[in-house]
Order: sequence, then structure tokens, then C-alpha cells
Amino acid sequence: MNWWIVLLVTFFAGMGAGLGTGFAGMSAAAVISPMLITFLGMEPYTAVGVALASDVLASAVSAWTYGKNGNLDIRNALVMLAAVLVFTMTGSWVSSVVSGAAMGGFSVFMTFLLGIRFIVRPVMITADTQGDLDRSTRIRQSLIWGALIGFVCGFVGAGGGMMMLLVLTSFLGYSLKMAVGTSVFVMTFTALTGALSHFAIGGLPDWTILTLCVFFTLLWARIAAVFANKADPKTLNRAVGVVLVVLGIVILGFQFLA
Repeated sequence: MNWWIVLLVTFFAGMGAGLGTGFAGMSAAAVISPMLITFLGMEPYTAVGVALASDVLASAVSAWTYGKNGNLDIRNALVMLAAVLVFTMTGSWVSSVVSGAAMGGFSVFMTFLLGIRFIVRPVMITADTQGDLDRSTRIRQSLIWGALIGFVCGFVGAGGGMMMLLVLTSFLGYSLKMAVGTSVFVMTFTALTGALSHFAIGGLPDWTILTLCVFFTLLWARIAAVFANKADPKTLNRAVGVVLVVLGIVILGFQFLA
């Protein structure tokens, strides 16, 4: 395989995945997997494993950046994480009985629509004005929504970043920055669990492709997270919206080619 092709594919895959993660808490699997499958001929199960592994450090550095700027609700994130992990396994089991392939396109389409939403109707809530739910209500809602997100993730095989972003901004009253910070914190652990299980079952991928994807995704996620935490809410909403719309169109294109 031509080394320059590998470098170009992993660079653009990592750039798209990193920007999506750093700006909007989007799972890297949505971008990296179809590109590796389409342009490098990688087996789909292995490609998802590489994408999830790329998500781990990218989500972790994004969460650290958002947390350093006071945009991470770690207590609530732990509650949602527990629910997501438990019900991801449940969704995976159900998916083995009832095919969830038909829902894959819906998750990409939702990414596109969510991007339009942030452009047309931005979330102008800030850390000072975000919803003040009492602790018990927030925990209860986090468990319920985390269970739903986890089930859908396990059933479809998606990362759940877009669902978490929608839930945190629309139902739990989080500011966009707080929602992304909390989302990428949860995704750090879900991606790690998914990557380890994929490698344990399907074996280790090509180390060059894996290393390049991890590096480029980490690099662009860090750049996006730094910019996002410095941007005002209106600018951030537009940036997130544009990134999601473009990635949604690109991913649909890759799926069509595949």
C-alpha cells in the first residue's frame, strides 16, 4: 500500500474526527471508519476499532481542556457514564438478535440536522445562566437519558456523542461548552471499552494506520477544544453547526461510495 495514500487518508480522517470531537463531542468512529473502509480497504470491524482507539486520547484531551476552563460537570458525567456503559451492553445483545443496521444512516442524518439546529437556533445558555436543576432531578434524568443513549449506542454501534450533546443542551439545560465537555469525558471511557473489546475479538490492526489516526485525531481535537473554550457562545454555535453539517454530508458521501 502506498505510504503517501495512507498518510493523506489518516490525516484527513483524523482532522475530521478531531474537529468533530473537540467542537461537538462527536465520536471519531463516524468519520474515521468510513474513510478507512472506503480508501484503504480496511475490514469494517477493524476500522471501527481503530476509530474507537483514536477517540480515547482525543476525547481525554478535549475533556481535560474543557475541564480546565470550568466546562465539565464531572459528577453528573459519572452518573451518565455508568448508565451508558450498562445499557450499551444491553443494546449490543439486542442488536445480535434484531439487526440495527437500518438505524446507522439515521445517526448520520441526525448529525446533519443537529448542525443545522446550532446554526439556525444557537444555544445561548452560558455557565452562569444554565438550568439550575436540583441534584436529585439531574441524577434521575442523567440515568434515564444515559440508559437510552447507551442502548442506542450498543444497538447501532455508534459513539453516542451527538445524542449526549442533544440531551445535555435541550433537556438538562447545559451550556454548549459544558455539554461538550461532559460528553467527551463520558466518551473517553466508552471509546476505551469499545476499542479494547474490538481488538480482543478482531485482533490488532496495522500499527502505522492506528498510530497516525490516533495522532492526527488527538492533534485536531486539541486545536478545536482550545478554540471552542475561547469562543463566545454565538461563534461557537456557528462553528459547531458548520462542522456537523459538513461532516454529516461527507460521511453520507463515504457511505454511498462504500
